[in-house]
Amino acid sequence: MIAVWAPLLLPFLAAPLARRLADALSPRAAAWTLAGSAAVLAGGALCSLGLLAAAGLLQLPPVAALGHLSLPWLTAAAPSAPLAAAVAALALAALTALAVRTARRHHHDLRTARAALPAEDTRRPPRHLLTPPDHRLTVLDDERADAFALPGRLHRGEPGRIVVTAGMLRALSGPERAALLAHERAHLTGRHHLFLALAEHAADIHPALRQLRTPLGYHLERWADEVAAARVGDRTVTARAVGRAALAANRAPSPARPKLAAAAHTGPVPRRVAALLQPRPTATRTRLRPVALALAACLALSTAATLEATADLHRTVEAAQHNDGHVER
Repeated sequence: MIAVWAPLLLPFLAAPLARRLADALSPRAAAWTLAGSAAVLAGGALCSLGLLAAAGLLQLPPVAALGHLSLPWLTAAAPSAPLAAAVAALALAALTALAVRTARRHHHDLRTARAALPAEDTRRPPRHLLTPPDHRLTVLDDERADAFALPGRLHRGEPGRIVVTAGMLRALSGPERAALLAHERAHLTGRHHLFLALAEHAADIHPALRQLRTPLGYHLERWADEVAAARVGDRTVTARAVGRAALAANRAPSPARPKLAAAAHTGPVPRRVAALLQPRPTATRTRLRPVALALAACLALSTAATLEATADLHRTVEAAQHNDGHVER
């Protein structure tokens, strides 16, 4: 089962390629590229660990007897399978614990943030700043400048909520407020919290995928920046809103918000402001082609190797059953 090892090694090559490709794409395409690459590579790594564990499990006498497998044939065919299976099983147990811990932390952070909000808005914003019905706006009577997009609970039909403090609204002009709220609304509309959650779990699964978390967060902010700029119709106003919001928030930092609650004033703000002061970004195809082909080859190879390893395990089971039948006769 040589193919089973490829999905465990390819992320070390594919992750840097995904980062390089994302830098040459528009923000939305970059976010999808990073998230999609993380999902494929993490899924391949998980499948490989599962196949390694299953191959060793077949050599346990009770399992071999239950499946009518020839234990001597399996042992001769793959003498190192038990050791690899033990390591894979330990890795899967550790990954499961990490996934549960990450999910519980996100759930706790979001629940705490929701519980801290008033049931009703404490202040009403100007009419031109009101959000659509599916995105509620909560204005907190807090002099500290803060604003973020708090995702809703889909299983309860609860919409996402834009949370902004009175201090943040006072720090911005009218057009800048509109740009800020449009930015946060873009996070909710694009369900950017799901991208962030995916990146967190992928980083838990494979160490090479940790390098995708920060670029993904940046491109999600840039995606929301571009949506806000298009909505207000002025890239300069949006850039000024992002910069002033970050300066205001740094004067009196607010308590830590959930990692899945995206905010306009976070991330590499100078880089985002500089991008907004340039024309709308477009992909450069001549730069994209070699890197895109290399990344696509890595993702295809990881998927193909996973399928081949699965088929190989299936062939091993059939061969062991066939040899067991011959022994009985």
